[in-house]
Amino acid sequence: MAPDRNTIDAFVKLGKYLTDFCEKCYSNDAEADSNLKDVIARAGHHNGWFTEENVLFSLKQWGDLLTEKKLNDWLSQYSFTKEKEPKTIAIVMAGNIPLVGFHDFICVLLSGNKVLAKLSSNDKLLLPFIAKYLIEQEPSLEAKIEFTDAKLENYDAVIATGSNNTSRYFEYYFGKKPNIIRKNRNSVAVLTGNETHDELKALGEDIFRYYGLGCRNVSKIYVPKDYDFDGLFNALFHYKDIIHQHKYANNYDYNKAVYLMSEFKILDNGFLILKEDEALTSPISALFYSHYENESNLRKKLDEMEEQIQCVVSSSTLEGDINFGDTQKPSLSDYADGIDTMQFLLQL
Repeated sequence: MAPDRNTIDAFVKLGKYLTDFCEKCYSNDAEADSNLKDVIARAGHHNGWFTEENVLFSLKQWGDLLTEKKLNDWLSQYSFTKEKEPKTIAIVMAGNIPLVGFHDFICVLLSGNKVLAKLSSNDKLLLPFIAKYLIEQEPSLEAKIEFTDAKLENYDAVIATGSNNTSRYFEYYFGKKPNIIRKNRNSVAVLTGNETHDELKALGEDIFRYYGLGCRNVSKIYVPKDYDFDGLFNALFHYKDIIHQHKYANNYDYNKAVYLMSEFKILDNGFLILKEDEALTSPISALFYSHYENESNLRKKLDEMEEQIQCVVSSSTLEGDINFGDTQKPSLSDYADGIDTMQFLLQL
């Protein structure tokens, strides 16, 4: 059984629609779809982290991915052999960044199954609008997409994304069904001190995009002994205007006050706090760092922590490392937590 051609075509049309919409918005073209503009504005009112810039960035990434070639190349890696009844897949979505659950949504529909989605209260508007567009392109999808605020019932498998705390709840609730349950993860960068200004500026995109709220955002850097932070601060100055976002500024003021009152040694450039800390998870507006003496030993340490790490960013050519600036540009085959969602769905 191959993926449904009409469903693929609907996603290709969606990709073109999103690409055209973003191009018009970036060029201030008055013809950009006012309905989607209204949804983006309402999403921003509902969740102050969902600024127009960040929502458009997310939509543009999806527009770039949903082309016929990229979809076909991705799907060609799988064997769609079994003739089977569609299963209902419950998706419990996070709401930390715009459309964070959209990849699961795509996987379920292209695997021939039905979506039963429970949206996060932080991201309730964007996906229903996109689903409506898809149904207009391919009406048969209406019977395969359901959103619910109620308790999840009558499903065959679960994909749930949340924190380490909610994962325990998910495992208790959903453990008897086939499931993918995702916990907290963070991304790290390994610096050598030889990075160019442009590489460090690109690292700023990995740190600041979505205000650092995504699991693919860099929240921790590893630097050599005697690392000079001046070059990093100079490169990150490009992102200084982030402090004008009031929610980010509130976090910056609060965290800086806490660290100073606790007499922690910090480095501060007016919009980002650098703090030496072994933890991987830094609060909004802060970036943790640790020193290393030997990169091969550091790599072994990172391998041991792989279940806590989503991405490793560096200028290295090591397999699996991501280039500076690319953490928020995953491909269709970049699966959260390294678990192949499509394969999971095809084996049900």
